[in-house]
Amino acid sequence: CQNVCHTFFDHKQKKCSCALFLSLLPFFLSAALYFYLWTPASPPSIMSAGVKSAPVLLLAAVVLSWNGGQSVLGVVGGLVFSAVGDCCLVWPELFLHGMGAFAVAHLLYSVSFLSSRYTKNSSSCWSRFLYLILFMVGGGYYTFLFPFLQKDPNSEVLTPAVGVYFVLITLMGLLAARTSNVATLLGSLSFMVSDATLSLQVFKVVAPMQHGNTVVMVTYYLAQLLIAVGDMQAVEDTDEFSKWKRS
Repeated sequence: CQNVCHTFFDHKQKKCSCALFLSLLPFFLSAALYFYLWTPASPPSIMSAGVKSAPVLLLAAVVLSWNGGQSVLGVVGGLVFSAVGDCCLVWPELFLHGMGAFAVAHLLYSVSFLSSRYTKNSSSCWSRFLYLILFMVGGGYYTFLFPFLQKDPNSEVLTPAVGVYFVLITLMGLLAARTSNVATLLGSLSFMVSDATLSLQVFKVVAPMQHGNTVVMVTYYLAQLLIAVGDMQAVEDTDEFSKWKRS
């Protein structure tokens, strides 16, 4: 009987994985289209904003169709605000608006990671060590950026705004580490790498990198994909557990 149950669940898991891959195909195609059309010298436009934000909006649609309304004030909302941030960052003068949109996205992701569908793993030594590392990296990196933020003409607004943003993205990473979902954790870490790479260029810490935008966007799209998949896995695992209890 146990072998039959294992076979049934393995078969069902394979079907779910196949269905998930097919539902994510529009995301992969739209992301490929962005990298194909992107040119560094192209001026900001509505079209470039649409192409840049399309993959994340398509991810939001997939999570919404997969999870229903329970992710609206969580990962789905975070993806939508991320798309708004993508559009804003196309125009350099809207950088603060874009950062604000992403800050809201991180807050919504954090709310989602606190929900009951994510298994909490806060008591292990590994988790506590990871909390410490993330806290030190977040605080240390902001301290490193501080002198460069002070050189910006808009430093009076930018310096505290970046500080608040760092608090929120570090909190998001810490809460992702509390879950037992590998995709969620890797997604949050990839997001932090993307933002760190972007900040090095935006705040003129390093000279313009030849493939800087590619690194930023690859790690960014990967982060959003992993966070979305992690949320769908969490809901799927919760539903399976509920069905098992009822049976």
